[in-house]
Amino acid sequence: AAFISIQAFPALLDLPQDLEVSAVSCGSRHTAVITRGGELYTWGWGKYGQLGHGNNISSDQARRVEHLVAKGLRAEEVVCGPWTTYIRVLE
Repeated sequence: AAFISIQAFPALLDLPQDLEVSAVSCGSRHTAVITRGGELYTWGWGKYGQLGHGNNISSDQARRVEHLVAKGLRAEEVVCGPWTTYIRVLE
């Protein structure tokens, strides 16, 4: 199993260049951000699929949720629960 760093305090994270974050939400072990362009990026513990990448893989690196891009959906709002992530999207 991959080691995932769990931070008890805020930490700096490098996102891809030119991304401006408009919303952020933190679960118990994962984080999600929405960019001004409506893209969703997630990272952290993914055991229950809460990162939205179609698998249960955890990641210390922010990754764009490609499913939303493929469906032409724009993320508007995000709320992370303990082991879940809820998003409101626009077509």
